[in-house]
Amino acid sequence: MKITKSLINKRLIYLFLTFVSWQISFAQAEISIEPPHWWTGMKNPELQLMVHAKEIGNTRALIDYPGVELRESIAVVNPDYIFLNLHIRPNAQPGTFEIRFMKEGKLRYKYSYVLEARKPGSAERQGFNSSDVVYLLMPDRFVNGDPANDDVAGMKEKANRKNSDGRHGGDLKGIADHLDYFTDLGVTTLWLNPVLENNMPAYSYHGYAITDFYRVDPRFGSNESYRQLIEDAQAKGLKIVKDMVFNHFGTEHKWMKSLPMPDWINQWPKFTRSNYRAGTIMDPYASEADKNRMLKGWFDTSMADLNQTNPYVANYLIQNSIWWIEYAGLNGIRMDTYPYSDQKFMSRWVKAVNDEYPGFSVLGEAWLNVVPQVAYWQDNHHNPDGFRSYLPYVFNFPLKYAITDAFNEDNGWSTGAAKLYETLSLDYLYSDPLKTVTFADNHDADRIFSRLGKDMDKFKMAMAFVFTVRGIPSIYYGTEILMTGWEHEGHGYIREDFPGGWKDDQVDVFERKGLSPEQLEAFGFLQQLMKWRAGKAVIHTGNTRHYVPEDGIYVFFRYNENESVMVVLNNNKTAKKLALDRFAEDTEGYTGGRDVLQRTQLNEFNMLELAPMSVRIIELTKP
Repeated sequence: MKITKSLINKRLIYLFLTFVSWQISFAQAEISIEPPHWWTGMKNPELQLMVHAKEIGNTRALIDYPGVELRESIAVVNPDYIFLNLHIRPNAQPGTFEIRFMKEGKLRYKYSYVLEARKPGSAERQGFNSSDVVYLLMPDRFVNGDPANDDVAGMKEKANRKNSDGRHGGDLKGIADHLDYFTDLGVTTLWLNPVLENNMPAYSYHGYAITDFYRVDPRFGSNESYRQLIEDAQAKGLKIVKDMVFNHFGTEHKWMKSLPMPDWINQWPKFTRSNYRAGTIMDPYASEADKNRMLKGWFDTSMADLNQTNPYVANYLIQNSIWWIEYAGLNGIRMDTYPYSDQKFMSRWVKAVNDEYPGFSVLGEAWLNVVPQVAYWQDNHHNPDGFRSYLPYVFNFPLKYAITDAFNEDNGWSTGAAKLYETLSLDYLYSDPLKTVTFADNHDADRIFSRLGKDMDKFKMAMAFVFTVRGIPSIYYGTEILMTGWEHEGHGYIREDFPGGWKDDQVDVFERKGLSPEQLEAFGFLQQLMKWRAGKAVIHTGNTRHYVPEDGIYVFFRYNENESVMVVLNNNKTAKKLALDRFAEDTEGYTGGRDVLQRTQLNEFNMLELAPMSVRIIELTKP
């Protein structure tokens, strides 16, 4: 081939462009920006970018894109961070724009930032409500759908099923492969414990020590597989609730090697654990020292405590939740350790989410033992200190404790059946009792079948109460097959693998293989309850009237203008006869009923035969 001057020049130009391209690629590889991308057409036009790169704080950022205005560049104490405040106008079009970071007239970094178009109807997404049944599962312990991702390069903890506190290999594919199981059971909403990266050296399976707020843990799958799971679930009529954590994060997060600013986290002269006394927040007599330790103490040695009073932390967390709602198409968020974060920030966060997605559902874990303390956190509660949370949904922990105790206690003035009555009688304190989540156990507590002494009759009574009382019922994975475990023995024992989720499991719930007759009975009972509940508006939104328990029998009605359902709990070890004349204000005009559980018709309606430790659910009928 003849070498000409023209060819040499072309090759020199090619080499030069390759070198420049390599330099830009190298520069972009050194830089990270969060949120990683955004959308046009958001109701809130403001966006704050966190930029991380070596000495990025000593550069000047430039953006030239129609509809995107760089309003402020904010250098902070750590020169490896800079924050960019952007205003995205309504006329901004989807596309990619360059953010150039200049120093002394030279390009130091370059980043291609993407604005995506919102999906039609994105802002109108609907959350969960009292017509739903929530099913809580731990992804690591449910189904191992892809054994290839059990161990991933760069992830510190490897899978070890022999370790009750280790990673076992469950993943998003395992959940996606079994969506029909949930619809067959009667579940309408899945709440997954956190799925974000927890690249910790140990005890990382639970998901509550996040090391990357924008990345699904690769041992569960990818961001895209998470989004696809949600899309597939919604196509089958299932809603998805994402478990989020704002109070703390994993100490292996890159922030701990280089904090954006000293007050990014709450720091102490030496390690100080939270006192976990959430009641100090609303306690009129609480000392500032106790409140301070509650809010700023670390949850654990491996979980650094975020300082939400720092405005940059606050913006980061708000945008992170909105990013996941928009990106993944979520129906709801369950917020972990709700009272442990700054309460003014949490109010601002919920309001920001509700403003962007008016039909979305946010549920807060306010783990407190008495109704007044929980009610404080629900929106529109008339708090003496003037605090408004904007939080629509709360877990009903006081009723959880009543459920787990009532069927074990002797019946007395405030014990046994009376404990359910007394706890429910405090519903006047909630601004909306229908927006409280009712449950008997969860991933942090003794399993309900263990608490009830493995007694099937007590179990049925507890479950029937959960699925007929006002509010949103939630069950913990494995409850339907009577999984057991005590919290004091270790969390790993209340979070055991779901039978059938691993190859060669001797018991397979999905195939109904190897289950005991009692387990099959429990599954069928819960399935019957959930399927029946699905079509009962009177249970979803109806009124409640209950009667003071007498002789250990608790009776309550769920009713509306069109129908009425009577629930009878005989909390006695002996059979009873129940005369119905006492309930005339609810039975008047009805001449009989249909027993939902026994599938029998009651043509005479003046006396009920009650078996020992039993429940009856009766749909009243008119002539």
